[in-house]
Amino acid sequence: MTGKLAQYQRIVVKIGSALLVDLETGVRRAWLESLANDLAAICQRGGELIIVSSGSIALGRRQMSTHDMTLSQRPLKLEESQAAAAIGQIALGRVWSEVLGAHGIEVGQVLLTLGDTEERRRYLNARDTIGQLLQWSSVPIINENDTVATNEIRYGDNDRLAARVASMMDADLLVLLSDIDGLYTAPPGSDPNAELLEVVDAITPAIEAMAGESASLISSGGMRTKIAAAKIATQAGTEMVIASGKVAHPLAQLDQGARSTWFAASSNPINNRRRWIAGTLETSGSITIDDGAIKALRSGKSLLPAGVTDLHGAFFRGDTVLILDSSGETIGRGLVEYDFEDAKKALGRSSDELTQLLGENYRSVLIHRDDMVIE
Repeated sequence: MTGKLAQYQRIVVKIGSALLVDLETGVRRAWLESLANDLAAICQRGGELIIVSSGSIALGRRQMSTHDMTLSQRPLKLEESQAAAAIGQIALGRVWSEVLGAHGIEVGQVLLTLGDTEERRRYLNARDTIGQLLQWSSVPIINENDTVATNEIRYGDNDRLAARVASMMDADLLVLLSDIDGLYTAPPGSDPNAELLEVVDAITPAIEAMAGESASLISSGGMRTKIAAAKIATQAGTEMVIASGKVAHPLAQLDQGARSTWFAASSNPINNRRRWIAGTLETSGSITIDDGAIKALRSGKSLLPAGVTDLHGAFFRGDTVLILDSSGETIGRGLVEYDFEDAKKALGRSSDELTQLLGENYRSVLIHRDDMVIE
């Protein structure tokens, strides 16, 4: 490929279930083979690829619908989704091995749970494993481990998983192949005046307000999850594009300038540790701070207990918490130095008061600047 994609060395491509699987006919083989041709072209010019592929639950429910016809017509219970994933993941891995193997490309399957990217040690282990596959010129095929994930401890969509992987692996570009060709000012299906945004330089509240929801029975994401993915990826220095996957050779068409929405990467990407903090999806509570503290944080200082006005949650030292302004808007997140009960005692107190309350060895900051990301 010699067009728009030629400048990117490491690319993460996310494919949704609705593109990959038809509940009546199974894998959309012809489409997948056309995508495999595009992927092979990137590999042949020396690019590195990571695929985040949905489809295991959809394939499993189709296969098992021969035993229960209702499985293809209704939402699944949690245990049904997990069982369908166990069956469908085998088929999903096999089909990727076949279509990329036809081009001489080895694939490696990596199943991730939320904890694999939320917990620092597991995050580093996952990064090393995927990195080794890339060193071997293999293509990692990544999916959420739906067989063991529950509603409380799962991503729930592969858009944000893909963004987390792109951030973790220092990818140059994240491609979200979708059933829509980009972000519109309004839902194009219901508003004939909706306009495609070709470039998004920054994700503002107005941009977030344009997002809709998924309309597909077998899709878990929607435009909102794609905007959330864009925030994670661009903050880490990765560009992102939403493009149509409903056409044959979708990457080749994108390379030649097909309609799409490009999200610009931050000009000041955060470092590795802060990148992990910024991409954390699960938080354990929130800390509300006053205007003086906000000014201090934005000038690069740590958060002191004196600037805190309120606390919520049940966090412990080392947990990730949201940092809120007085109106409840999120201005950042960080790793807290106090358990909730101690933080509650320290709320709004000066250094002298904290010495008397907690002793000489108290921690002077509630969130250290090195453990914090301000939006």
